[in-house]
Amino acid sequence: MVARTYLDWNATAPLRDEARRAMANALGLTGNASSVHAEGRAARRLVEEARARVASLVGAEAKDVMFTSGATEANVMALVPALEIGGHKALRDRLFVSAIEHPSVRNGARFAVEDVEELPVTSDGVVDLAAVPRAVQRAHRPLVSIMLANNETGAIQPIAEIAEIVHAASGVLHVDAVQGPGRIDCDIAALGADLISISSHKLGGPQGVGALIRRGDIHIVEPLIRGGGQERGQRAGTENVAAIAGFGAAATAASVAEIDHFALLREQLEEGIKSVTPDALIFAAAAPRLPNTTLFAVPGLKAETAIIAFDLNGIAVSSGAACSSGKVQASSVLAAMGVEPDLTRGAVRLSFGWSTTADDIQRFLKTWKMLAGSLVKERRGIAA
Repeated sequence: MVARTYLDWNATAPLRDEARRAMANALGLTGNASSVHAEGRAARRLVEEARARVASLVGAEAKDVMFTSGATEANVMALVPALEIGGHKALRDRLFVSAIEHPSVRNGARFAVEDVEELPVTSDGVVDLAAVPRAVQRAHRPLVSIMLANNETGAIQPIAEIAEIVHAASGVLHVDAVQGPGRIDCDIAALGADLISISSHKLGGPQGVGALIRRGDIHIVEPLIRGGGQERGQRAGTENVAAIAGFGAAATAASVAEIDHFALLREQLEEGIKSVTPDALIFAAAAPRLPNTTLFAVPGLKAETAIIAFDLNGIAVSSGAACSSGKVQASSVLAAMGVEPDLTRGAVRLSFGWSTTADDIQRFLKTWKMLAGSLVKERRGIAA
């Protein structure tokens, strides 16, 4: 069997040992976390311990963490016109989202299509700050949703500055922070965000669990899932205790970010790519970026062919977001940045994490050196 090198951490991170142990322990328990007997209280204790751990990861209070099935659900839960702030219902009349958001945000969630407006980004993949005040001034009570860092390019967005603009317009700011924890600072107060979404499996926890976290007295008047009173009435349904326990363990482990280690690996990776293919373009290279993410393209390269070739050689990479049911599609993020269509169809994303080594990077570069000539020449119609 070909040895594998995994460089698709932004899609999902490997399960951490701490999370695996926490889940195994939870699976050994019997009891519904909403029951008042001893078995139920034991399950509830695991849920509340995990809630505190997740809250600590982003500098929030445990009472403000609402568990969901993942970040997509958290996004849709947050993006609703009916919000209650400080005990007063304040209907949001317009939703503003950036052009590089996850589909669950760009689709407008629970807003009517005509009430959603897209904010442009620069050629570096960063939200155009000048466009934000012009946009929010057109609404009475705006809701704005901007991701902390883009999952494809890694470009970090100026959230604190955007928060000031939004709050000055009596608006609410939601941040999809999925790619942040464990890689960059993700303190909800420092960001100025009112609501943030995070996901367990991006941190090394299990798939199928995430959280919507609030700052201040914000209450969702119209829960996405109604029924019982779980999650303080904000999200009905019996809690997935084992997954939540794993999420909590992963959150604690992810609180120690290896930023310097990531940045060194990324520097080696990008220098190596440019050495093999000098005409390679590193997207968002001029912007602040996640230290673990590189998105690149070479004129004439087709992403789908490259991904298959890498996979056959034991290396897992992607073409960008892993949200298209296994399809390799041209990047809407790069299109929003004004990148030429031929390059958007050839973009390859590399992302790594805590267990990635310099040897992994060198193995990728060795494979790229072996494949690059034939992949690019084949696309250009030049005989190898």
